[in-house]
Amino acid sequence: MASRDVEDEILRKWTPLILRSLLIVSAVILITGLVMMAVSTPNYYVERFHAAQSGRSHVQQEWAQMGRGAISGDAHSLLMIGLLVLTLVPLGRVAFTLILFVKQGDRVFALATGYVLAALILGVMLGRIG
Repeated sequence: MASRDVEDEILRKWTPLILRSLLIVSAVILITGLVMMAVSTPNYYVERFHAAQSGRSHVQQEWAQMGRGAISGDAHSLLMIGLLVLTLVPLGRVAFTLILFVKQGDRVFALATGYVLAALILGVMLGRIG
């Protein structure tokens, strides 16, 4: 019984810490990307809008291209990574909730939460980047 209380305390203590940390990291990445975009390419989205209006579509960006772009200092890639890290906050919350329901033996809520988690992960993985 004591080990279960310790596990619950760890889960309840570390969950908010991890989620807040993800939120802070995401905010830092997004702010950095916004500053870089304002300094280096302030007309990026205006040009992209005009290209879409004239029928020139923007090429979809691959995961690896986005990572390489962020490392090389591409502000748009950095912003996309910041948004992906921000997406981890609700994913993490649902994952921790699933762990809690499984530990409590609540099968109905664990099944529903597992379904939601799978849908969120699938949505992120199949979603468009850029």
